[in-house]
Amino acid sequence: MRGKKAPHRKSFTDSKYNSPLIAKLINYVMKDGKKTTAQSIVYQAMDQIEKKMEKPAMEIFDEAMKNISPLLEVKAKRVGGANYQVPMQVRAERRTQLAYRWLLLAARSRKGKPMAEKLAFEIMEAAQNQGDAVKKKLEVQRMAEANRAFAHFAK
Repeated sequence: MRGKKAPHRKSFTDSKYNSPLIAKLINYVMKDGKKTTAQSIVYQAMDQIEKKMEKPAMEIFDEAMKNISPLLEVKAKRVGGANYQVPMQVRAERRTQLAYRWLLLAARSRKGKPMAEKLAFEIMEAAQNQGDAVKKKLEVQRMAEANRAFAHFAK
């Protein structure tokens, strides 16, 4: 590792929910630097969630993030000319990063509706342990479980 480790920057909060998680979601939704468009998409999605579920949207969003976040993942490791898929625990920051990535991938893969609607639907499904994002998490967990025999290569 060269030089110094990059300092950890403080996270900002969004204006409506005062939550760093929602601010991060807005940044992930944003394309081409259009932050106001991303904010309107996320806030519309949260409003739709509150209307349909009749619970606070933040509560549902937190539940969804908890259901999507993986505990284990596999990493390729080369040992003696052979590549092994070694299961490893996921750090907290990477866990949330993967959860956001899978959530948006699942929402964007849906067709025929506005992005706010797709995002709201995916968050609601994830809160109920359903949907494509949760399937992706379970798939990754299953891979790690299947390769548990190679756990001794992790260092």
